[in-house]
Amino acid sequence: MLHPDEKLLDSDPLGSGPLETDRDWVLEAVQRIEADFTRSSDTHLIKLDLPWLAASGIDLYLKDESTHPSGSLKHRLARSLFLYGLCNGWIRPGKPVVEASSGSTAISEAYFARLLGLPFIAVAPRATARPKIKAIEFLGGTVELTAPSDIYAEAGRIAASSDGHYMDQFTFAERATDWRGNNNIAESLFSQMRHERYPAPTWVVVSAGTGGTSSTIGRFIRYRPNGLEKTRLCVVDPENSVFYDYFLTGDRSLTLESASRIEGIGRPRVEASFISGVIDRMIRVPDAASIATIHWLERVLGRKCGGSTGTNLFGALTLAEEMMAKGQTGSIVTLICDAGERYLDTYFDDGWIKQQGLPVEPYRAKLDSFDNQR
Repeated sequence: MLHPDEKLLDSDPLGSGPLETDRDWVLEAVQRIEADFTRSSDTHLIKLDLPWLAASGIDLYLKDESTHPSGSLKHRLARSLFLYGLCNGWIRPGKPVVEASSGSTAISEAYFARLLGLPFIAVAPRATARPKIKAIEFLGGTVELTAPSDIYAEAGRIAASSDGHYMDQFTFAERATDWRGNNNIAESLFSQMRHERYPAPTWVVVSAGTGGTSSTIGRFIRYRPNGLEKTRLCVVDPENSVFYDYFLTGDRSLTLESASRIEGIGRPRVEASFISGVIDRMIRVPDAASIATIHWLERVLGRKCGGSTGTNLFGALTLAEEMMAKGQTGSIVTLICDAGERYLDTYFDDGWIKQQGLPVEPYRAKLDSFDNQR
């Protein structure tokens, strides 16, 4: 006898033979996601070679989230959202998964949708980088482009009309991730720091798109205080985002008409997953500084990184300068969110930078001055 919530399946989207019920399908889907997780090694923690900084007793690290199978920090979020949706009974066999995303989350969700044999539809702003759109399509997803302010409603409409599931990362990011452990980004980061010169970071610096990463790390610091009593969380915010102003004012009704130039971070409204109470400090980073920083980082690291990595690193360097001025020692950890190859037509194109009117030269000069301190 079937449970009332269980239905006989006529076909098997997982492609592994006949499955009798929706529940059987969910169990198989969860097993596939867990198997994929087991196959993936943890992301690397890179210590930047900055002698001028190390000589002052400050070590700077980048946790490289671009090495996930789907290429970005959002791989962790997508995995959590799929498990959350499956175990809540929201993701069903053969039904589309729909997301409102500026690119990286959609790429990662397309990866997991393909793993489970499910249709995937991304609703993205029209300005989304073309390489991101191609990556979604390569993974079998489709992309609907619309105005930034319309992505939420359009994603909900498509999900309702197709009997699918609207993943809604901006609501469920902080709920879907187990912030207490289970190899989340916080547990991984602090474990990797264990044998470093300053194992408990003075600062962890992240940017916010949904707020899921900052919520996870901030909660973890409070949940596992042993050794992390002096660790503080700083969230950096780009231009055209309301998070910084919300942190200062507490006004959750704040909105903007324009969208962030730095894809994947910053929002025109205060998202439900952004939890300000776990944040110790916020810094607003000019977009020109973010772009200048990824060009500087390419010389230091020998790799191109995405714009949000520049936002993160500029914030980390700002904190490092403050620590140096105060004679403080310690470590700072931030993130490489994704690779720069997705942004060759924008952040790494001089014509695009000029067209945007971004005054990058003063920031390039400032960053170059760091190199002269070797």
